Amino acid sequence: MKNIREIIRLYDKLKLTGRKISRAVNVSRPVVSDYIIAFKKSGLKYEDIQNISDENLSEILLTKKKESARYSKLSSEFEYYAQELKKKHVTLQKLWEEYSVENPGGYSHSQFSHHYSVWRSASEITMHIEHKAGDKMFIDFTGKKLWITDKETGQKREVETFVAILGASQLTYVEATETQKTRDWIKGTESSMWYFGGVPKAIVPDCYKSAVTKPDKYEPVTNPTFCDFAKHYETTILPTRPYSPKDKALVEGAVKIVYAWIYAELRNCIFYSVNDLNQAILVQLEKYNLKKMQKIKKSRKELFDEIEKSELGRLPLSLYEFKSFSRNRVWFNYHIYLLADKHYYSVPYKYIGKKTDVIYSERNVEIYYENVRIAFHGRNRNPNGYTTLKEHMSSAHKWVSEWSAERISGWATKIGENVRAVVEKIMSGKEHPEQGFKVSLGIINLGKKHTDERLDKACKKAIYFDCYSLKWIKNTLENNLEDFIPETELFTTTLPEHENIRGNEYYN
Repeated sequence: MKNIREIIRLYDKLKLTGRKISRAVNVSRPVVSDYIIAFKKSGLKYEDIQNISDENLSEILLTKKKESARYSKLSSEFEYYAQELKKKHVTLQKLWEEYSVENPGGYSHSQFSHHYSVWRSASEITMHIEHKAGDKMFIDFTGKKLWITDKETGQKREVETFVAILGASQLTYVEATETQKTRDWIKGTESSMWYFGGVPKAIVPDCYKSAVTKPDKYEPVTNPTFCDFAKHYETTILPTRPYSPKDKALVEGAVKIVYAWIYAELRNCIFYSVNDLNQAILVQLEKYNLKKMQKIKKSRKELFDEIEKSELGRLPLSLYEFKSFSRNRVWFNYHIYLLADKHYYSVPYKYIGKKTDVIYSERNVEIYYENVRIAFHGRNRNPNGYTTLKEHMSSAHKWVSEWSAERISGWATKIGENVRAVVEKIMSGKEHPEQGFKVSLGIINLGKKHTDERLDKACKKAIYFDCYSLKWIKNTLENNLEDFIPETELFTTTLPEHENIRGNEYYN
C-alpha cells in the first residue's frame, strides 16, 4: 500500500504525470493509471487518505474489481502464483496458459498480467515475490554492533554482525565476526552456504571495499580474493548497483529483523568470546527461521525446503583456503619480490621485465603471466631471502649476456677496487650469483648521488668491519662517516715517551 499512497501523493499534491510517477515509484504506467482513475472516482483528496487504514483504502480503490466474480476467482490464486514464480523456468506466461485451460472465459494475457501486477504492487512483498529459487543470496553487515566482554577487565569490545538471506525463501543466516575485512566477508559467506546446505547461483554483496574494490553501476570491480572464493564454490559475485536501494532491500529488511529477533533478545547477556556469542545467535536464528510468515502461513524453513533447497548447487568437498593477490614485475635477476614476506621468488628467466599476478595462501605462492601459471613455490617468510628453482635459470646461470656477475664486477671496478671487492663478496655469498645482483647494483648506483672516491672509501670501511650491506654503506655515506678512523687503529700506534708514564717495573 505504500506504493499506492505515494502514487496518490505524487498525482494529487505534486501534479506529476503518469509517466513521471511510473519512473518515481518503479511501477508500470498502466498500473499507475489504474490507481489514478480509481482515486478520481473515489472523490477523495490526498489529505483524506492520511487517516484511512491500508485495508479500508484498498477497499475504496479496488471496489470495482472486488465486485467482479471473475476477478475474485483470479485474485484468490495470486498467492499461489507468487510461490510458483519462484520456481525455476516458471513464467507469468506459463501461469496464464494454465489459467486459460481451467477458465475458458477468463482474462486475456494482458489483463491477467495487469491484475497480477496491481496486486503485487499493493501487497508490499515485491522483493519476496521477484526472486527465483536458488538464484541469489544477499549478504551485508549490520550497522549496529554486538559486543563481547573481556573476562579479566570487564571491558566491552564491539564486534561485527554478518547477515545472509536467500532471495526466494528468505531463509536467513547471522554470524558475529571480528571485522568487516575481506577475510571475514568470506568467512561469513562460506558459513552461510554451509548452513543453507548449498550454493546459490549468485552472491550479492553491498559495495564495501572488502568485497567490491571499485563500485560501478555497470562494471564493478570485485575484490580478487572474493572472486577466487566464488570460483571455488562455482558461483558468481553480483555487487549491488550504487544508489540502487531496491537491489539490497531484502537484506536491509533482514537486518532490521535481526535487531528485533537477536539484538533485543541478547541485549542483557554477557559473552566472553565470539564463539559463545555465535552459539547464542544460532538459537535465536533457528526460532526466527521456524516462525510462520503472516502472508503465506509458512515458515522460512518450510518455504526453503519446499521450493529452494533442491535448486541450490552442491557444496565443494573442502573449505576455501584464503588467498591474497598482488601484481609484481619480474626483476632482472628473474625473481619477483613479495612484499608480504619481504622475500624473493624465482620465475623462468624469459619473463624478466614482465608484470605477473601473484596468488599466495598460507602455504604456497603461485605466479601467473597472462593467466598461465609459470611458477609455484612453498611460501617462505625469511626476510630478504631467495627461493630459487634451478630450472628457472638459463644454462649459463645468467639470463642473458647483458646481465652477469662478470659485467657487474666490471662496473664496480670502474668506481674503485673496494667497490669491486664488496659486490663480488655479495654475489659469491649467494647460492646463485643472480640473487646478489640487485644489492650489488644498489651499491654501484650510490655513485650517482655520491662521488666515486667517497663510495670506494665507504666500501673499504665495510670490508674492514665485514659489513657487506647496502643499507650500511648508504648510511655511512649519508652521515659522512667514510673517513672515520676505527678505534682499534689508535692502539696500534707507539705511545710517546713521558716522565709521568710508569714502566712495568713500577708494578713489580
